[in-house]
Amino acid sequence: MLDEPLARRWLATFDLPPLNTGLMPQGVHWCLCVPDTPGEKLGIDGHPLRDGSADSFLPPAPGPRRMWAGSACEFLAPLAIGDLAERTSRIEAIEEKQGRSGMLTFVTVLHETAVSGRLAIRERQTLVYRDAPPPGLPPAPPLLGDAVFEPDGWGAVERITPGMPLLFRYSALTFNTHRIHYDADYVRDVEGYRGPIVHGPLLASLLLQLAARQFGDNALASFAFRAVGPAVVGEELVLALRGGGADIELGVFAGDGRQVMQASAALRRR
Repeated sequence: MLDEPLARRWLATFDLPPLNTGLMPQGVHWCLCVPDTPGEKLGIDGHPLRDGSADSFLPPAPGPRRMWAGSACEFLAPLAIGDLAERTSRIEAIEEKQGRSGMLTFVTVLHETAVSGRLAIRERQTLVYRDAPPPGLPPAPPLLGDAVFEPDGWGAVERITPGMPLLFRYSALTFNTHRIHYDADYVRDVEGYRGPIVHGPLLASLLLQLAARQFGDNALASFAFRAVGPAVVGEELVLALRGGGADIELGVFAGDGRQVMQASAALRRR
């Protein structure tokens, strides 16, 4: 349920002001209907086990590393405080590909979130399972270079430095125990990254909030994002937006201009 305590915690996590209406900003759906897997059924990475049992929703893909590669969302109706949400999920596709880093397994999941019997959000989420990094590789991503993000051509640009409190709070809101977001030793020794990684949907939520500041709350009819590279906690990120109408482009960039996330959106027809 999207009750008042959850709404207050979500707004506080993103330093957003109290609402004048009962309608919540877009992006809060990622904190609803979250898995409540018991601790004894979590894998070494903190995610629910993929063991093929009746309790395991996702398939037992062989790759040990999991990444939320992207989502495409249709916003059909806004969510309001007090809504009792129900989510139906099903696996639409499983596809294996050979990538530069090894075998990749792509899993497409359709999530449909309904409120009071009406469909409010339809989302196609893409998960990727990858092999463990080969030993001896330098940590990813590379250290920030001397280049800088160039704001020319972007209509709106904002900067933010996600810290561990933000990652911790977002993990709590989404009941996400993936160790990649808080366990520095695991991140470095197992996943091969320089530091804890900022959640993909957290970055997507920041882009949705940037869009809301430009076009108004709940103004988007659709929003899609794709993770391009990892964002490391404690390093400055640039949020950028340009365009309008049915052709809005958004992005998240590291301070040296390396792109972290690509996104697109379209406004509701008035």
